[in-house]
Amino acid sequence: MKRALVTGGSGGIGAAVCRRLASDGCHVYVHARSRFAHAEKLAAEIVANGGVAAAVAFDVADRDRTEAALRKLLDDGPVQIVVNNAGIHDDAVMPAMRPEQWSRVIDVSLNGFFNVTQPLLMPMIGTRWGRIVNVSSVAALAGNRGQTNYAAAKAGLHGATKALALELASRGITVNAVAPGIIDSAMTEAVFAQEAIEKFVPMKRAGTPEEVADLIGFLASERAGYISGQIISINGAMI
Repeated sequence: MKRALVTGGSGGIGAAVCRRLASDGCHVYVHARSRFAHAEKLAAEIVANGGVAAAVAFDVADRDRTEAALRKLLDDGPVQIVVNNAGIHDDAVMPAMRPEQWSRVIDVSLNGFFNVTQPLLMPMIGTRWGRIVNVSSVAALAGNRGQTNYAAAKAGLHGATKALALELASRGITVNAVAPGIIDSAMTEAVFAQEAIEKFVPMKRAGTPEEVADLIGFLASERAGYISGQIISINGAMI
């Protein structure tokens, strides 16, 4: 049974990814930082439905604590599937953006990718099989007013995805990024009215977390073994 870690697993997209990977037969680690009770609840739901899951908690922006948490996971064997989904928004137009807004978003979305992925690589390489999927955003491809920090962090993930894919290509490990557009969630309901969605999205609707999870599940599967170094959009033809 392959072991999968989904950071930000207690959120909308993350939870859908956890359910999908569990249904595909993976042992899923549902990660959270401050919403550990949600992660525990989701792990219990997966187990109740016949899957294998456990909740883990750490701040991906804290390198030392992340490494300590990952060492405990590695005591039970390599983690072969990593979905770097943890990320935060702290929006402001650039002239009004505080330095801490810039730094925190970069720390979670970009430095967090390094802090989580790097300690898992050598054990993964030893198995000659692995799947790394980084969750990006349409903001990294097209930009978005008030999200210079978020767009920069996610665009940085694109470069890291392509470079790491080259480094790991001969080791049976693929590295890809998925860039969602407007996805149905509690957050988007507060930000995007239906009229705005119809204006921005040619398909006239928001995507669902399950649609994103299906794409990630495919990229994490045996069937996607020749796909690597790609940035794959899922945005209803927005761009």
